[in-house]
Amino acid sequence: MLKIKKDDNVAVIAGKDKGKKGKVIAVFPKANKALVEGVNFVKKHMRKTQQEQQSGIVQREMAIHLSNLMLICKRCNKSVRFGFSSLKDGSKIRICKSCGELI
Repeated sequence: MLKIKKDDNVAVIAGKDKGKKGKVIAVFPKANKALVEGVNFVKKHMRKTQQEQQSGIVQREMAIHLSNLMLICKRCNKSVRFGFSSLKDGSKIRICKSCGELI
């Protein structure tokens, strides 16, 4: 089970965007990275490839390593550590370590 999933609210805990919060757009498990809305913008130099597309410098979001992200609990409204628990039917759920709320 992945620790961070799509549509989770996360906070950046390390790097140039430390302290920023955002929503996870996509997760890349093989690369161990996630794409977070409004975080880790880079400037990319684009070459003209089609008639309509312009060349120039484009600012876009890049993936950030999962170790630099921390989940935000809806009940605590702060970045928290979390654990896993199993239900009686065998499915795993994520639980906030601070308040015990399901994430």
